[in-house]
Amino acid sequence: MPDTITITDDRTGKTVTVPIEGGVFPAAAVRELDPSLFIYDPAYMQTASCKSAITYLDGEAGILRYRGYPIEQLAEHSSYLEVAYLLLNGELPTTAQMEQWRFDVTHHTFIHENMRKRFVDGFHYDAHPMGMFVSSVAALGTFYDGAKEIFDADSRQRQILRLIAKTPTLAAMAYRFSVGLPFNYPDNDLSYPANFLHMMWKIGEYEVDPALERAMDVLFILHADHEQNCGTTAMRVVGSSHADPYSSAAAAACALYGPLHGGANEAVVRMLADIGSIENVPAFIESVKVGDGRLMGFGHRVYKNYDPRATIIKKTAYDVFEVTGKNPLLDIALALEEVALNDAYFIDRKLYPNVDFYSGLIYQALGFPVDMFTVLFAIPRTAGWLAHWQELLADGDQRISRPRQWYDGVGAREFVPIESR
Repeated sequence: MPDTITITDDRTGKTVTVPIEGGVFPAAAVRELDPSLFIYDPAYMQTASCKSAITYLDGEAGILRYRGYPIEQLAEHSSYLEVAYLLLNGELPTTAQMEQWRFDVTHHTFIHENMRKRFVDGFHYDAHPMGMFVSSVAALGTFYDGAKEIFDADSRQRQILRLIAKTPTLAAMAYRFSVGLPFNYPDNDLSYPANFLHMMWKIGEYEVDPALERAMDVLFILHADHEQNCGTTAMRVVGSSHADPYSSAAAAACALYGPLHGGANEAVVRMLADIGSIENVPAFIESVKVGDGRLMGFGHRVYKNYDPRATIIKKTAYDVFEVTGKNPLLDIALALEEVALNDAYFIDRKLYPNVDFYSGLIYQALGFPVDMFTVLFAIPRTAGWLAHWQELLADGDQRISRPRQWYDGVGAREFVPIESR
């Protein structure tokens, strides 16, 4: 049997046959049938808006790969900066390439003093760190003359390097401002995750624990990319207008700021706190089953199996707790997971733990306030956003994003002067 699909317009009897490649057929088939015919697909549930070679995700099988490499192997053997290089360049770096990449990122972590002294000081004292981060990323582009030269390869690479290097600095700056602490400059002698923790927490003498440094690195790896999610789609949509990467990344971060996207781990922590104790877990589960509550951190728009990142992050949580002490919410989380994974109600609905179920507990144990959770998501995801932005610019099939609509308003009518209404 050929890998094709045949569509017939019953109104006209016209038929068109087009190939199916990788489970996808071109929307041009519908256009060929009737140029005025559109497909109604709210939230792009069944629409592939691009062709990408960056991340492979099989939600039914619980598989996640970056450029073909299983997320499990990358989390065990790699570092975030190496993964960022992989996402952006398509291949893992050689020793020489990695040394140069690490050097370049490390020596671009500082931000312009005017950004720190003038721009940041303009925020209200209790501004949300994510709101500050979004604004700072957008503003960063105004400091570089070449920001808009997106089709100059050298300029484009400089902007990518700057964004990867400076997002942890912006994030730490937003946090320190929000709690009234002086800004810590980057330390070029530290690794990417250790430097971030240093900028966040240093007051007097401070030494980063290697276990916490590694945990931060793993968390960054797990969040580096996740295919065509809301934030990545925003990056591509804004990037399709040939906006500079700072504006595009700010738009992606804005999407992440929404509670349905980047706020899931925060919702998990609040849910566990509301449950309060292990004894209350059975009653909470029953309330979820009758529709009176929501089980946060379970289920996923794409995964219909165990999120492979959740397994990794659960192990990382124990590594962190050995240093920081156990998060008091952990026992509730474990009890909740055990009940849900053995309850037919959740099994039948394919509701398994996702990456957000344990990440919030780790962030809390590391000392991060809930308001910083989404910022912590944005730092590593910047690499994925930029990889997709770069891929978009090189894709000859792409145009400025402009979806069509199904008009559902009133028909034509005559204007009535205000005195006659």
